[in-house]
Amino acid sequence: MGALLFIGAWVLLGVAVLFIAMSGGPRGAREALYSQRKGPRRATAIAVTVVFAVMGIAVPAAVIAGNEDDDEAGRARIELTASQERGRELFGEVCQQCHTLAAANAVGRVGTNLDTLKPPKSLVLDAILKGRVRGAGTMPAGLYTGKDAEDVADFVAAVAGRQ
Repeated sequence: MGALLFIGAWVLLGVAVLFIAMSGGPRGAREALYSQRKGPRRATAIAVTVVFAVMGIAVPAAVIAGNEDDDEAGRARIELTASQERGRELFGEVCQQCHTLAAANAVGRVGTNLDTLKPPKSLVLDAILKGRVRGAGTMPAGLYTGKDAEDVADFVAAVAGRQ
């Protein structure tokens, strides 16, 4: 919401500058706004309405049209298998609290940045099963076991560092 207000303020400022420039400077803008003639006031109202319609309809429409809802990880558009999708869900439940991984929108500060490390599946699986006692925190052993641990390791190895 704050970003919208920020952008809106700049759009209003831009419209005001455009209006002043098109009216022949500050004096011309004052005369156009407070003129008894309806022509300039009507033209100004139409121009402002068109600008707001374009900014309020066309820009959001372009953003919405550009979004694609599919089973691809993050901006890298990596096709995920069913087990990797399950791994993404499991990663989101526990791992993203500590680790950073762009494909999962995770920005943890305690654990390793997996995008920087780009670990192979075997290293991720070993860390999940045995835990780690290095760095800023302690990763407990056995966060996931069996197929769940395999799925998380497969997901992380597939997407880490590919953003």
